[in-house]
Amino acid sequence: MNFIQQAYKGKNEWYHWLFATLLVFFGWQILGVLPLIIAVAVKSKSASEFAAFAQENFMTAGLDKNFILFLMLFMFFVGFIFLCIAIKYIHNRSITSLITSRDKIDWKRFFYGFFVWGIIAVVMTYISILLAPENFTWNFNAGPFFILVAISVVFIPFQTSFEELLFRGYFMQGIGILVKNRWVPLIVTSIVFGILHGTNPEVAKLGQSIMIFYIGTGLFFGIVTLMDEGTEIALGLHAINNITAAFFVTTDWTVFQTDALYIDTSEPSVTWEMFLPVFILYPIMLFLFSKKYSWTNWKEKLTGKITKPLSLKDNNII
Repeated sequence: MNFIQQAYKGKNEWYHWLFATLLVFFGWQILGVLPLIIAVAVKSKSASEFAAFAQENFMTAGLDKNFILFLMLFMFFVGFIFLCIAIKYIHNRSITSLITSRDKIDWKRFFYGFFVWGIIAVVMTYISILLAPENFTWNFNAGPFFILVAISVVFIPFQTSFEELLFRGYFMQGIGILVKNRWVPLIVTSIVFGILHGTNPEVAKLGQSIMIFYIGTGLFFGIVTLMDEGTEIALGLHAINNITAAFFVTTDWTVFQTDALYIDTSEPSVTWEMFLPVFILYPIMLFLFSKKYSWTNWKEKLTGKITKPLSLKDNNII
């Protein structure tokens, strides 16, 4: 069975998908956000000040940056837990079937994507610093920095895993068995992934052209997932991307405003560097993965039909 067909192992009436989606969004966008809202409300001097923080960016609320980051990541942690609950108790299938088509999760794939992209991300960051050192200020402060690293390493993987398993897992499988093909869920989940990132402050500062990066990144993760018949590589790529973004370079206008090693003081603008991953690095990574994991039959895996297997193997729920 391929990755999208894993959805057939569970209960798939329309109301299962509806209830599961509502449960996940309740956990993610209501229960998960409550601690952040309460913390900012307590800090605010008035309702109008709280509204201003909510409209602009909760990072401006005057709370400790690491505390705010933790609260922002906590909502994704709750969403991740609720997604697992929905898969196990509403769809009655294993968490493994949401992650991969293999009998068990291939952690080697995860760490391969994690370390390869981590090296590239660090090298690209330092190249940017070397090319324009006047735009970067050294910001190392041992106490806050190491707390930031700990929060990033422990909680960012929950944030990125939730996004990957929701889009490249749950929605890709669900749309796939609905429309009976692979290309529609690939395109739809990539676009929706980009649109949801459209609320990030980067979009307000840089304009709609930055959506090319978000949608392109979603498309890259989706292609990797379909070609590899699992999300392990995409999980590793997404995790290390956000971890390095959190503690290497920060600005006063991005979604992650942290006690990072460097502060980028340049004026926000759309540059060629923002599109380098989409048009250069992502294709190179796809070529690298295709060689390492012997990916073949690209057309079928990216656009082929999805049919219900004649017989389904029981899978232990974990």
